[in-house]
Amino acid sequence: KEMNVLTVEEIARLFGTAQKTPYFHLIHLALYTGLRRSELLGLRWKDTDLVSSVIHVTQGLNMLRNKRPVFAPPKTPKSRRSVALSPDAVGALQQHYAERKVVCESLGTTVTGDDLVFGGVYGSPLLPSTVSHAFGDICRKACINGIRFHDLRHTHATLLMKQGTSPKVVQERLGHSSISVTLDIYSHVMPSLQKEAVERFDLTLAAWQ
Repeated sequence: KEMNVLTVEEIARLFGTAQKTPYFHLIHLALYTGLRRSELLGLRWKDTDLVSSVIHVTQGLNMLRNKRPVFAPPKTPKSRRSVALSPDAVGALQQHYAERKVVCESLGTTVTGDDLVFGGVYGSPLLPSTVSHAFGDICRKACINGIRFHDLRHTHATLLMKQGTSPKVVQERLGHSSISVTLDIYSHVMPSLQKEAVERFDLTLAAWQ
């Protein structure tokens, strides 16, 4: 499928609109980590380490043919990974945990490590189709066209590579089976990276002349 990437201005509009919905923290973490939708919906609180600023991808939420949700471990060893969190991502998750704690207390329960980070009011799994439809509605309200939930993952990777992040690091964060997969998908970013690289090369040599 065609890959689309959000601009910085579109991200600001997306977050501004999403904050009025229950899906803000899900969208925020998707953009800040590049996790797949299934990985986000399978994430449990015990998979998050907000002290060390890392989350561990250990399972995903998949849908069977009878539309029954089921949790399953990652399909490949590379998909089972640890993903570092930025300070903004940690802060958003802490806020989400505090909000979730208030909801649970109002229902007479508590948040446990086995609870899903992103679930229904009573802890039930969110259906992938529901998330995608809700995301589409948010994009329309934010006047953003042609963006799917999966494009948050593409946006994360593209922004990292444009900032000069090693493709190997991007591969590890996304859980691609090999670096060639990452380079094939994001080859469109490489020309601009090469241009910036040679310009930096000139500046480096100019400093010694």
